[in-house]
Amino acid sequence: MFRRKKKDEPTDAPPAPETVAETPAIEQPVAETASSETPAAEATAAETVSSETAAAATESKIATVKGRRGNRVQKVGTVSSDKMQKTVIVRVDRQVLHPKYRRYVRRTSKFMAHDDIGATVGDRVRIVETRPLSAKKRWRVVEIVQKAAK
Repeated sequence: MFRRKKKDEPTDAPPAPETVAETPAIEQPVAETASSETPAAEATAAETVSSETAAAATESKIATVKGRRGNRVQKVGTVSSDKMQKTVIVRVDRQVLHPKYRRYVRRTSKFMAHDDIGATVGDRVRIVETRPLSAKKRWRVVEIVQKAAK
């Protein structure tokens, strides 16, 4: 109820239809138009306009699909365990507004992430969503944001 929507967050409403401005036909004298143009020529012109509109709509759909595919969820958290081979457990903290008391409460989530970099306990790391790598592992360590104090 009090949460603001982010700009990149998808909404439930369907996207607004894009209007394609049709180019106005070149005006010709009325006498020539009536005698020279046939119904077949008019149909061909109408098909050309409709095919251009369809091509523009297809291009916008392709651009939308490519844009969605590249966005992967990223989270920053602290490594809480590195006892497995090439796997770390990352603890991600977030703050949530309590519905009744209207105060922010800390919530913690743990994610198992694939680690080729070699993060150790206490490191702040950035993880990114990826395909399932095992039964519980769907994240991958991208970078170590801050090394742990020795």
